[in-house]
Amino acid sequence: MVLGRTLLRFFLLPLAAVIVAALIGITLIAEGVGGRLQGRETVSPQPRPSTEIQTHSLSAVQKPEIAKTESQSQILFGDLHVHTTFSADAFAFSLPIFQGEGAHPPADACDFARFCSALDFWSINDHAESITPRQWEETLESIRECNEVSDPLNPDTVAFLGWEWTQSAPPNASGEKIHYGHKNIILRDTEQDQVPTRPIGAGAGGLFQQPLPSAVWALARFGISARDLDQLQPYLDFNRFLREARSLKPCPEGVPVRDLPKDCLEGAETPEILFQKLDDWGFPSLVIPHGTSWGIHAPPDATLDQQLSRADHDPKRQRLFEVYSGHGNSEVYRKLIDINFDEEGERICAPPQNGYVPCCWQAGELIRERCEQNLTESECEERAKRTRQLAVETGNAYSVVSGTTPADWLECGQLPKGFLPAFDYRPNMSAQYGLSIVSEDGSTYRYGLIASSDNHSARAGSGYKEIPRSPMSDAYGLRDDWLDMLLTEGAKDPLPLETPQTIPGVATAFERGASFYYTGGLIAVHAGGRDRQSIWDALESRNVYGTSGDRILLHFNLLNSPEGSLPMGSEAETSEPPHFEVRALGAFEQHPGCPESVRDRLTPERLQKLCLGECYHPSDRRKKIERIEVVRIRKQLNANESIEDLIEDPWRTFQCVPNEAGCRVNFTDPEPDTERENVYYVRAIQEAEPTVNGSPVRCERDEHGACVRARNCAVSGPRFDPTDPCLANAQERAWSSPLFIRFND
Repeated sequence: MVLGRTLLRFFLLPLAAVIVAALIGITLIAEGVGGRLQGRETVSPQPRPSTEIQTHSLSAVQKPEIAKTESQSQILFGDLHVHTTFSADAFAFSLPIFQGEGAHPPADACDFARFCSALDFWSINDHAESITPRQWEETLESIRECNEVSDPLNPDTVAFLGWEWTQSAPPNASGEKIHYGHKNIILRDTEQDQVPTRPIGAGAGGLFQQPLPSAVWALARFGISARDLDQLQPYLDFNRFLREARSLKPCPEGVPVRDLPKDCLEGAETPEILFQKLDDWGFPSLVIPHGTSWGIHAPPDATLDQQLSRADHDPKRQRLFEVYSGHGNSEVYRKLIDINFDEEGERICAPPQNGYVPCCWQAGELIRERCEQNLTESECEERAKRTRQLAVETGNAYSVVSGTTPADWLECGQLPKGFLPAFDYRPNMSAQYGLSIVSEDGSTYRYGLIASSDNHSARAGSGYKEIPRSPMSDAYGLRDDWLDMLLTEGAKDPLPLETPQTIPGVATAFERGASFYYTGGLIAVHAGGRDRQSIWDALESRNVYGTSGDRILLHFNLLNSPEGSLPMGSEAETSEPPHFEVRALGAFEQHPGCPESVRDRLTPERLQKLCLGECYHPSDRRKKIERIEVVRIRKQLNANESIEDLIEDPWRTFQCVPNEAGCRVNFTDPEPDTERENVYYVRAIQEAEPTVNGSPVRCERDEHGACVRARNCAVSGPRFDPTDPCLANAQERAWSSPLFIRFND
């Protein structure tokens, strides 16, 4: 009895108290008790000097060497894809676990666009799936405050309101669920009665309901902070935000948008429902697909055909396509096959083809290399075959081979010889593929090509200089202690993992993918003025183009249409061989640092935190245009026609005289295919220069050009150098919007 009381008093009760205290502590941290809700913060009240705006405007208008005197348009540069830490993923990346910088609210995006990158326009595009009503109102106010700083008829920058609709199919869905991808919604207006009450996320009510039990999520939210109890506040803030978002209920389905409660999370499971809801609101808007070929979220068999229909494609709104961002290039189509089907119709790993190695195949080769010397070749092949099949079934090759590093995977899954390609490239989601196809109901894509940043630290237009990689791109990495805990580099099992190691596999993919983040691109518009409506008119007319970050000036015109000269983005019907003109001028070389006007308007601390001490600061010298490439696409006559021979890239190439005066080219297509629509666009390509992640895998190659050793640019671990921007020569470029030409008798 005495022993029992002693045990109870001195062991069980203290143990229970410790357990209760631990549970209380875990709950308090997981729920973000003591956390602060992030606000929009304050926009700087000063505009850029009008003289500076005038100088920039003149440099982007008619240049005698390249432009016609009758044109009254000017070229304006912007970014229509900017995230702040109001986005849940951006907030997470700002935490110490990811070596983050801390919060970057909407006011940072405005000040960065105005002072650091000197953009003419930009939009905010936080993920709608987790934006709370409070955040939406804060976003509205911040955008209005940004616009109120300068004259609306001649603003220094125009801020557009928007959000991102973010949908993905699982990597091993195999057609069970259509992958629609990510789309940015841009609104023309910002007045309270001219914008939706809430943004529209991707999914019905179930999207907002976490599949794991609440206790598991609580432990996860506590777990991310467990190694940072000495710097807990950012995690408390993050968990407080998650608690706010989780408290909201999904909006009821099938209810008109104006009749929905103000404080619910609204979802649209398909583009068709998204377009219906936008129609219900009736406000001018554009829907822009982006990151389409990015394998982080697109499964290997994703294809744009699946969403090309009168229901899921609205040609009035879906008029633009983001061909490039800081998440890579989604331009080109190449026949890259990851998955084949055997005689029974089962999915199997495709072998290497045309320089492309599927990652399921590389997984098998890694196991083959570990095969013991005393085993026969057939036994080693069986192990490799089993590994390949496991990689196909799990949808994550990294999770079925133990103890690997990013370098072990060489350049598997990547577009061979591509310009700054998207990671794990999906060619059937590319711009060229989309421009070539026609659906069974006759729908087709006729979109203008743009670029933007997709930056997640409120840095709109982050590609003006190739400076520190992580802040100016999304190359985030786990802190070393977390990486060491999650990876199992030392254990190199000679057999594949029948039970996939999901967390190490994801960590390896995350680290490897960081080599495929770049400084952001830009959208350029040929606009009649600097005001909001003039920019919007250019967007709707597709008189736009994209650049990989440099402010290249580009014109692409059809000269002999029945209506006269037509600019990029136009449609024409003619009976004559089309005659084209291209005019391009390289971007300004940059001075180091920031202009005096910026230093006068931002404190040194603000300048360093936001701009990293470097701004758009043009000299009077221009970079040289090396060549003009023309791409010709002959659109399908029907949905069953193979597209491989319909895309000619490049169809024509014109070398330019290497000088600062730019490049001008005239050409004719003497033999257009008059039985179908012909699509033409051009690339203006600058001379090579050092570029962040310009060679993502940094391969050493054998005499046949195969990658035999990789040196991925680390963002974590012992090889990570935060001062190394991982520069390699690449050729910055501009992509024109296409000209769409049909022929009559």
